[in-house]
Amino acid sequence: MSVLDKIDGLYQNRGERARKLRESGKKVIGYFCCFVPDEIITAMDMLPYRIQGSQNDPIDEADALLEPMACPFARSCFNLALKGEYDFLDGFVAPHSCDTIERMYHIWHQNKPSPFNHMINVPHMLGPSSDAFYRKELEYFIKRLEDFSGRKMDPAKLRDAVSLYNRRRELLRELYALRKENPPRVSGTEITKVLVAGMGIPADEHIELVSAFIQEVKNRPAPNPDGLPRIFIWGNEIDDAAFIQLVEECGAHVVMDDLCTGSRFFWEDVPETGDPLEALARRYICTHCPRTLKPQAGDRQTDLENRFGYIRQFMADWKADGAIFYIVRYCDTCELEGPDLKDYLNGLKLPVLMIEDDYSTSTMGQLRTRIQAFLEMIL
Repeated sequence: MSVLDKIDGLYQNRGERARKLRESGKKVIGYFCCFVPDEIITAMDMLPYRIQGSQNDPIDEADALLEPMACPFARSCFNLALKGEYDFLDGFVAPHSCDTIERMYHIWHQNKPSPFNHMINVPHMLGPSSDAFYRKELEYFIKRLEDFSGRKMDPAKLRDAVSLYNRRRELLRELYALRKENPPRVSGTEITKVLVAGMGIPADEHIELVSAFIQEVKNRPAPNPDGLPRIFIWGNEIDDAAFIQLVEECGAHVVMDDLCTGSRFFWEDVPETGDPLEALARRYICTHCPRTLKPQAGDRQTDLENRFGYIRQFMADWKADGAIFYIVRYCDTCELEGPDLKDYLNGLKLPVLMIEDDYSTSTMGQLRTRIQAFLEMIL
């Protein structure tokens, strides 16, 4: 069995490894979004499990308890919970990443109570006061986990967890760097599966898998130049490879992203010197999520550069020819951020296709024509 086969097995059977660990006695804590520090849960000898939805299953039960105009990703996650898909979790954690997640947290707790649940209040504005506030929030999160588990946090284990996840981040950046080749030897579809597969297994197991996959990719023969457009993807949740696969089937290479389930959750390391909680607070509040605001800087162009300069750099370093924005319908943060980012990239003569989708694979056929037309325009 190849490494990619193992990855595909974990991707297709999400939660299987976590369930087995739960059966062996390990506590499993589910969480939403990339604001929750995996390091803290891991240091408490628990498994962090990134809660995901399903783009293949209809949302039927959740709409009786959640407004149908709420984010379909959040509704899908809750729908799976109502059907018992997350009954293996010992608890769940939700950051205040958006209003939908915050409200769903309460509704989830009322209708599918678990032994542990916690809401992390994430500041919306970046700055020194926000860092201090978030550090206090993480202190309280640790106390709640201590009360739940009956044991204290070991500072040495927290530092070890920071080092462990930094090692994973380093490997994932190395894997992403392989996409700089023209054409790349690894596809965006494969990358998506690697990332999603790692969201429900211990970090050391994911590190071993990613390391082996990097070697497998490096051993592949270099493909001949094909002249296909190189695409950057921006948006929120893509935890199913179907959309990335669609873009690549239409005749493109997906080479880089800025996604909640992509580069956002692993790109920056946590400093390993000084106060680990301060370092974690600073790292996790700066994830480039559109819900987090930077202080306004100068005139409009200066402000756009301050907010989106890192995306310009991503696109330059990975030689992207254009960008596709994949926005889950009713995601206010991305829908409000998207137009400014599009103006910024258009000002750099970079073409942009904005797609608003229902978080469902059933729409892929409808999107094919739009994507093909966009790629033809680039060529």
